[in-house]
Amino acid sequence: MIEKECLRWASKGVNIRYQIRESRGGYKAGALKEGLKHDYVKQCDYVVIFDADFRPEPDFLRRSVPFLIHNPDIALVQARWRFVNSNECLLTRMQEMSLDYHFSVEQEVGSATHAFFGFNGTGGIWRIAAINEAGGWNDRTTVEDMDLAVRAGLKGWKFLYLGDLQVYSELPSTFKAFRFQQHRWSCGPANLFRKMMMGIATNKKVTLYKKFYVIYSFFFVRKIIAHFFTFFFYCVVLPLSILVPEVYVPKWGAIYLPCIITALNSVGTPRSFHLLFYWVLFENVMSFHRTKAALIGLFEAKRVNEWVVTEKLGDKLNNKGKKSGLSKISLRKLLGDRVQVHELGFAVFLFVCGCYDFLYGKNNYFIYLFLQVITFTIVGFGYVGTIVPTS
Repeated sequence: MIEKECLRWASKGVNIRYQIRESRGGYKAGALKEGLKHDYVKQCDYVVIFDADFRPEPDFLRRSVPFLIHNPDIALVQARWRFVNSNECLLTRMQEMSLDYHFSVEQEVGSATHAFFGFNGTGGIWRIAAINEAGGWNDRTTVEDMDLAVRAGLKGWKFLYLGDLQVYSELPSTFKAFRFQQHRWSCGPANLFRKMMMGIATNKKVTLYKKFYVIYSFFFVRKIIAHFFTFFFYCVVLPLSILVPEVYVPKWGAIYLPCIITALNSVGTPRSFHLLFYWVLFENVMSFHRTKAALIGLFEAKRVNEWVVTEKLGDKLNNKGKKSGLSKISLRKLLGDRVQVHELGFAVFLFVCGCYDFLYGKNNYFIYLFLQVITFTIVGFGYVGTIVPTS
């Protein structure tokens, strides 16, 4: 379809080409690197990047390129993501909350204060000279976008985020697709931190403040510690503290402060404020997967370079239509796709801790624990997101 559309515009005299590569070597980084090798790229100053499910408006280039033309120190113009299927299910609503906070707060503040912020991998336009100066696309991790952004930022290039320049895309609406996506988004940054930390620390051309900001704030706190703290504190330490009466966790640390921080996360999506409580419980469940992925990245374990294309619901339905002859599915595969043993194990652990607190505790933590048990159980049996029929 895309090829036919390109041919249609080419027949009207528009300078447009459709090109693909025959291998998946290097995954997305390999494709981007290959794309910049064509001869006609030498005549271009900028490259715009969109994933297959992104839908830019016709005036996208008119609204973004002038910032690069008139500001030679800007390497990247990043647009905001919007979502065509945010109302599809509860899973997509919660993803919208997280991503809206990321764009409306993290990216907006980073751009407004001229601080470093990461490239989101799509929906942005790069200055080719900045890509080349930073060393080009690198496939050493699964977060080639962050890798390039960090290297360009350390070279002194600046990034600009345009909140009113919006590009629509599709959110993964099945839990399996969402889990694979979160694995890549958590494992990749941790692995990149491992590979870049010493290089950044010993780089004599980078100021001490920028070193501290990138290593400590951008990588260590936001990409690693944030996952570890959420999982170990709310899913391990707090429940275990109930079993040890000598350990006391103050309520301001266990309840009040987290509630304030959580409420601030809703500023980007006020229409979903009523979902905050369940969103917190679900994020605690996902912190288990993110922590595991971050550890895999830090220690370069078996799945460190795993790249699974994030399936969207349209992709799954289209693929099922093409494979209509394979309507039968084994019970083993069905259980493997739906039942999550680790989540169910944590549900049992939290249930035991909740029962103990109900019988002997004084802080009524069992209310939170039982609600967390319900959330872990729902996820453990695969009843999260859109359920695609198996026949």
